[in-house]
Amino acid sequence: MKDAGATNPRVQRKQMGYEEKTIAVHEEMKRMNQLPATSSYVTHYMRVLNKILQLLSIQITALQEGELELLFARLSL
Repeated sequence: MKDAGATNPRVQRKQMGYEEKTIAVHEEMKRMNQLPATSSYVTHYMRVLNKILQLLSIQITALQEGELELLFARLSL
């Protein structure tokens, strides 16, 4: 039987460690930097990515971890 977590992005994100999440965010930032800097979409997305990095870098509470997981879920990283 196939592992349900192998294809579910939400389960995969929860299994990602700090380094993997940080790498994924930095890769997404590189991708965003290739788009026009004047785009409101890019500006907002970069704010979200910076917030994720901020939350990853500090000792977080359960509430903040929930917020971080929601951000990852919405970004489909």
